[in-house]
Parts: sequence; C-alpha cells; structure tokens
Amino acid sequence: TESQCLAKAKCIITPLPKQNLFGSGHFSEGPPALPISLKVLVKMANIDEDFYSRQLYVLGHEAMHRMGTANVLIAGIRGLGVEIAKNVILSGVKSVTVQDEGVTLWTDLSSQFFLNESSIGQNRAQASLRHLSALNPHVQLSSHTGPLDQDLLMQFQVVVLTDSSLDDQKRFGDFCHSKGIKFIVADTKGLCGQLFCDFGEAFEVLDQDGEAPESALIQKISQGNPGVVVCSDDQRHGFQDGSRVIFSEVQGMTELNSLGPVEIKERGSYSFSIGDTSTFSKYERGGIVTEVKQPCTIHFKALSETLTLDPELLITNDFGKIDRHKTLHLAFQALHEFVKNQQRLPRPHSQADADIILDTVKELNKEVKLERLDEAAVKQFSFTAQGELAPVNAFIGGLAAQEVIKACSRKFTPLKQWFYFDSLECLPEEDIHVEDGLFNGTRYDGQIAVFGSKFQEKLGRQKYFLVGAGAIGCELLKNFALIGLGAGEEGHVTVTDMDYIERSNLNRQFLFRSHDIGKPKSEVAARAVKAMNPEMNITAHQNRLASESEQVYDYHFFSGLDGAAAALDNVEARAYLDSRCVEHKKPMLEGGTLGSKGHTLVVVPHLTESYGPAKSSSKKEIPLCTLKNFPHRIEHTLQWARDQFEGLYKHTPENVMMYLRDNNFMSRTLGRGDVEALQIFSEVWGSLVDLSSGGSRPRNWEDCVHWARLKWETLFNNDIRQLLYCFPPMSHGLPFWSGTKRCPHPLTFNPGNVTHMDYIVAAANLYGQTYGISGSTDRAMIRGLLDRVPVPQFTPQSLTIPVTDEEMEESESDEADKEKLEELTQQLSSPSLKASIMEMLPVDFEKDNDSNFHMDYITAASNLRAENYDIPAVDRHESKRIAGRIIPAIATTTAAVSGLMCLELYKLLQGHQSITSYRTAFVNLAVMYFVMSLPSRAKPFTVSCICTMVYLRYTRVESLDAVYPSCEAVEH
Repeated sequence: TESQCLAKAKCIITPLPKQNLFGSGHFSEGPPALPISLKVLVKMANIDEDFYSRQLYVLGHEAMHRMGTANVLIAGIRGLGVEIAKNVILSGVKSVTVQDEGVTLWTDLSSQFFLNESSIGQNRAQASLRHLSALNPHVQLSSHTGPLDQDLLMQFQVVVLTDSSLDDQKRFGDFCHSKGIKFIVADTKGLCGQLFCDFGEAFEVLDQDGEAPESALIQKISQGNPGVVVCSDDQRHGFQDGSRVIFSEVQGMTELNSLGPVEIKERGSYSFSIGDTSTFSKYERGGIVTEVKQPCTIHFKALSETLTLDPELLITNDFGKIDRHKTLHLAFQALHEFVKNQQRLPRPHSQADADIILDTVKELNKEVKLERLDEAAVKQFSFTAQGELAPVNAFIGGLAAQEVIKACSRKFTPLKQWFYFDSLECLPEEDIHVEDGLFNGTRYDGQIAVFGSKFQEKLGRQKYFLVGAGAIGCELLKNFALIGLGAGEEGHVTVTDMDYIERSNLNRQFLFRSHDIGKPKSEVAARAVKAMNPEMNITAHQNRLASESEQVYDYHFFSGLDGAAAALDNVEARAYLDSRCVEHKKPMLEGGTLGSKGHTLVVVPHLTESYGPAKSSSKKEIPLCTLKNFPHRIEHTLQWARDQFEGLYKHTPENVMMYLRDNNFMSRTLGRGDVEALQIFSEVWGSLVDLSSGGSRPRNWEDCVHWARLKWETLFNNDIRQLLYCFPPMSHGLPFWSGTKRCPHPLTFNPGNVTHMDYIVAAANLYGQTYGISGSTDRAMIRGLLDRVPVPQFTPQSLTIPVTDEEMEESESDEADKEKLEELTQQLSSPSLKASIMEMLPVDFEKDNDSNFHMDYITAASNLRAENYDIPAVDRHESKRIAGRIIPAIATTTAAVSGLMCLELYKLLQGHQSITSYRTAFVNLAVMYFVMSLPSRAKPFTVSCICTMVYLRYTRVESLDAVYPSCEAVEH
C-alpha cells in the first residue's frame, strides 16, 4: 500500500531552510530534495530483505534500488571473470551478461570454479551460465559468445573487461568514456593483479564512505566568533574538519535550529568551532548536533590518457612496494606488447622471455621516467605470467566487483584510477624450473606454472582444519578446492560448523542454494567443493570448537594437522582456536569482515605474534541507569526493548519451568539474596496465578490482549509519570533534565496509532505462545477486545530512584520486603499450586524469522520508548541490525579477504622463515584503503625459577619441563 511504501522512505532527506546567517560561507543551504516517486518507493519496498539482509546494512535501500536498474557486461569468464560475475550477481544488479569467445582449457580449472573436466572444449560463458544463474533469482543472466563491439556495449551501464588486450582496453575505454558508460579493466597474471576504473567526466558520489552520520549531545555553546560547541563527555563526537552538521532541539540559542548545514573545525574529541555566534541568543541547555553527508563529484580520464602514469592516479596498498607497483604499470603494458608480437604468454621461468619484457619496460620508462625500476619484480612477473591462481583472482575479483557496485549505486568512493597488487613473496627463495613438458593436462596446470609440480604435490599432502563454513568459510573452501589443498592421497581437510543454513546466508555464502535451507552448513559446503574438485578429501563436522569438544579435537587431532584456518564471527572462538594452535605449534590463518572492511592475520609458530587471548570489547557498555531511566540514543531504547523481551518471554518462563521441575529451586533462589529472590518469586507467582486472582496467567486469547494492554500502560505511561514525579523538570530551581538526561513524557494509548497496536499485537501473541494459547493478528478484533480492558488509575508513589550505577548497586543491597518474601515463599511451597499448573514455553530470540513477532515486539517497544524521550525512531530493518547485533556483510569483502588468507597459506607451505615474507592486511573497499604490513614478531616471556630464561610464546610446557623437570612453575 502507499502508506507502507512511505513508511519505508523515512530516511529520505528533505530540503533544509536556505539560510546563511553568518554571511561568511560557513552555512550553506541543505541538500536538494530527492524526487522519489511512489513507483520508486514501491520498488524500494519490494527489495527482498531476507535475501539481501546483511548486504542491506552495508549499502542501504536507496543504493540497492539504484543497483536494481543497472545492466552489467563482464567480458572474459576465466577465473577472474567468474569471480567478478559471482560477486556482482550476488550483489543484486538488474542483469549480468557474461561474454567469452574462448573454450575451456585445463589451465582454467585452476581458478574457474564453475567449470569442470566435462567443460573442456566448451565455450566458457555458456558452460558457466547455469551455475551463475543459480546464485541469485533476482538477477537476469545471459551469455554472449561473439566478439565485443560498440553496439553490444551500448546496452550496458557498466562494462568490465578481463583477459583482454591493451588495444581492446584503449579502444573500448575511449568509446565508453565518450558515451558515459562506466568502464573497468581487471587483470591477473600469476601473483600480480591490475585494476583500472573510468566512471566518466563527472561521476557523482552520494555517500563517500557509507558510515552512519555522526551525532552528539550538546553540553554548551559559547557566544563568540567563532562559537565553540562542547559535546557531552559520554562519547567522542566523531566529526572531522570540514564536516557539515545541523542542530536540533537547542534551547536558548534557537537560531541554530533553523540553519542549514554548518561547516565545522575540530578543536578536540569533545568540541568543535562553528561560525560567528556572538549575535545569537544565549545558550541555555539541550540540543543535538548531527552530521550531514555531502555528495562529491569525481572526474576520470580515459584509460588511453593514463598509460604514462600520473602518480596521483595510482592507489598504494603496500608502502614497501611503491616502486614495484609503478614498475608493474609498465610491466603489464610490456606483457601486452609481448603477447601481441609472440602470440603467446611468456614461458614459465624463461629467462629469455623475461629479458624481452624487461627491455620493453625500460623503453617505456624513457617516457614515464620512473626514478627506480624494480627489475627483479619484472623478472618474476614474466616468470609467472602464465599462471592462473585462485587466491589472486579472489582478491582482485572482490575489488573489481566492489567497483561495479559503486558504479551502479553511486555509494562509496571509487578507485581513481589504477591499482596494482602483487604477492611475489609466495615464490620460493630458491629458483625453480618449470618446463612446458610438465603440463600434463591437469586441473592444477595454472598453479604449476607458478610454483612447479613438487609444490603442487606438497599442497595435496596437507592436512588442514577449517573452523567455520559461513561466508569466509565458503570462500576458503572454494579456494582450497581450486588449489588442491588436501587433495592428494595423504591430504585431508576437516571443516566444522554448528550452524544450519538460513535464507539470509544465500546472498554471500555462495556454496548454498535455496533448497539447502535448514541443512548443516559444513555438510553442504563440503559436498559443493567436492563437486568442484572431486579429488578433495574433506570431512564435515557440526561441532562447536570449545572446551566441550576437546574429546574430538584432542592432542592426536591437532598433532596430525599442518595448520588451521579461522572463519569465525566472534573473538572468543578465534582466541580459543589460536590457543590450541599455539599449544600444538601449528600455524593459523585468520580473517574477518565488517561490511566493506576486512582484515587478515597469519600466525607462524616461533616467528609471529599469535592472535592472543580474547580481549574485552572496545565498545563501551551502556550504564544500567541509562537503560532503565535515562536513555538518549536509539541504541539505548533497543537494548531496553531486547531486555524486556528476554525478561518477559524467556527468563520468567525458564524460572517457572525450574520451579515446576526442580525441587531445589526455592532454596537455591533464596541463596541468591533476598532482593533477587523476591523479584524472581514475584514473577513466578504472577505467571502461575490467573488474572482474575491478581496474577498474570491468561486463560484465553482475550486475557493475553488484556495483559498486553496493561503492560503497555505500565511501560509507556505509568513508569514515566513515576519518574517525572521523582524528578520534576525543575528541581530546587535547577534543571535536572539536561545534558544526556532527556526529559521524558508519558504516552496516551491510541488504538488508531500503528506503533501502539504493533506493540499490543506482538506482546499478546508472544505472551500467548509462552502459555500455548493461539493468537491472532486481526487488528479489528483486537481493538474490540481492548475496549473491554479496564485500565486502573495510576497514582505516583514516593520512591528513591537511582541516578547512577553506583546508586543502583547500593539500592540492590537494601533490605527486601521480608514479609512479602515470606508470603511468596509459603505460597510457592504449596504442592497444590504446582499440581494445578501446566508448563510454560520459553521463547528464544530469533531475529531472522519475520513471522514470530520477536522483531515486531522489539521494534515497537523501542520506538514507543524513543517517543517517550523524543529520540528519533528507526524502522524495523535498522532495529533488527542493532538489537540483533547483526554484522553487516557483503560478498566482495569476503572474497577479497579469503584470497589474502590463501596467499599467506602459500607462504606457509613454502616454509618461509623471514617475517618480511608475510603480510597482515586491513582493507576498506568502500574508500579503497589498504594497509599491508609486516606481522608483529612473537613476544618473549620470562620464567623465573632457579635462573631466568626467556622463551617465545610457542615454547610450551613440554620444553620447560625438559629444562626444569622438578620445577613447580611448569604447572602454571
């Protein structure tokens, strides 16, 4: 309906007043109104939120809608092309056409995961189409087996070239630039990769980084030139120099509330300056300052204009390789010249071919004039150019697909304009010799061209343990299958994951399909990669890696491993796996993602620092008094709503079940202290006694509605009136409600208010579920039942309400009402009460089931409490992210991170013992920010006994026992 569509569009920005009271350019008019029609709103409302759940938290609905209108052409569907296609299809564009004139070769199987032995001789695009079409039912797929031409390119908004000649890149690049078609070139050769973007003369980016706008509460504002704004000290304001902000709810200096975005200058973590406020009214109290995201326009050059290399158009990713990547810009051009002349790629590890390419690089440099050429890198580039490596394709493919998303959505800052990557450290320290005769028509020929056959045999003998078969786990298993990890007679991969497949997984865990929903992730993933590479030796478990599974993953299990990989979504599990690897001196690969951000870490025994023990969360815990009485952010109201859900529908029913089943429940609860015992006994007694007898146990559906209506009145009216009675707006002449304490107001129930009824429907149905009573969503019928609910008059009482957590802790130590506690104890001890009660059903929170009323309750309860405190409400989708603690995720970042992890795996198998060979990575694909750094060295520790000795962390109990066989410290 129109109202539902408009509800989806709450986030749309409306024009701000055109005012510039400062007269100095500090304030500007607000962003233009967005002309979004009802037709567009319908499309936004129709986005499949279940399928795109985690990606929506990265891109947002508007960006997803823009992507849903884009047609994308991906030319070349070998290993890199299929990686890009997979990620773009999962992202949800309108259509993807894959183009390739070539037929499948054995070398393609080294990295093209949708081809197999039966595809040999078939057209690559047609052979891959069926698998690509199964990735996303919302995207139209087609193939084109003819050559590229301008008529074909005119049908698309984005064109991606892979496996293309430089002549084609220049010719089609110039054409796309002139026609406003976004143009991307991606290429990989062995251990090196290249990426180029041209989004036209003037490309508008609507959101440069994708981060949520910052906001802060105001503590004071000075009258001066410039005016200084001081924010509350509960958290840093997060603004930067040049940020533009708007003000709201400011009392006193109300002129700020009507101004457009103000440019600020940061003065510290809690203050910033604005324009001249000397003529404004004096600031009194209150106010919120909120960042306004500003669009920007980026100007691109055509590829043919950038070949001479402007350093400003080269994005650096490893500051130790700046000269190398400038050299690679010339090396790729030299390689194209070689292929044009020789009609082939350089032979693996051929010095003669490398010399030809190096001479061409030197010739090109006469015009570019690089100060230093990395000639060794050119040699290694030529030696390995015939290689097809899945990890390199995964990394470059993830980046290229992210650029396609930027081109379609206008969200995030695109690459401007060249990016080079290499992982030449993966090569062995000594030279290897690979001859053409070694290519015997195997699926690993593309990898043997780089590393040789002996290394391939070593890969096949590996025994690895993968923990997690989610997004990163699927990508790692795909890479393992392609590179042949554990695919030899002696090799093996064990994967464990305790989770089952849900629909929200399908958007980024690409090994799963809709018919797999409800099945174990590890089993389905293992079966899928076995189909990719039938030589894989893989076993799937459904165990949680923790102390309780040490009988399975014991000393003998870890002793038999060559290494482990962590594809986990929590710090505690990573730290536990790390501790087991440290204990058994096994290397570990670790990676994680958060939206467009990702990181990788390699742990090498005796060389690098381990992941280490789980650290306390960097996020500041919300004070209990803030949750209970003084919320000022939507995160506070959502946590409060989640706590309400857990208390009403989980903890109380669980206590009732323990009371009914456990004869020691009463004595054990009394042992927890009188205050806690009184609270638990009150909840249990209320749950067992009918409404008509003063309890809260329903007999039928009407009683559930009755209970929900009284609960609404308690939470959103009575409790607020009680709070205002204890803390009037003005106390002793001073405003109590200031700073982070927002003055609330009680709500009056209105059955015509959608949010009011949302709460009643969800609360009543959930309450009925705990008692086995069938509910209803018939709002007309529910309104009729509400008319018959008598709502008692509320009279505030003289109470002491804690203002701080310290006061709250002190109040908990106060004596409980012993008389009431004794009365409840006697009542609950009655055998007749137990005998007459049926069991309750606790409700476990599940955020991804839209029919279970869980998120309906939390969204409604949070937004009603937000209304109490004049906090801006958020929709169900954002409520789900915050309350469900959802980690935003997108397939592009996952692919890139898995590629980097597997490159570190190559280095481990090479046996590198120089820390300079390894890399720890942090990437942010939203802004093309990369930090590739050396891992930290293993830290020594000291053991004091008869004498003092220093050991690396990997020197464990067994070696200490050898030094100190009678030392008590060995135990510890």
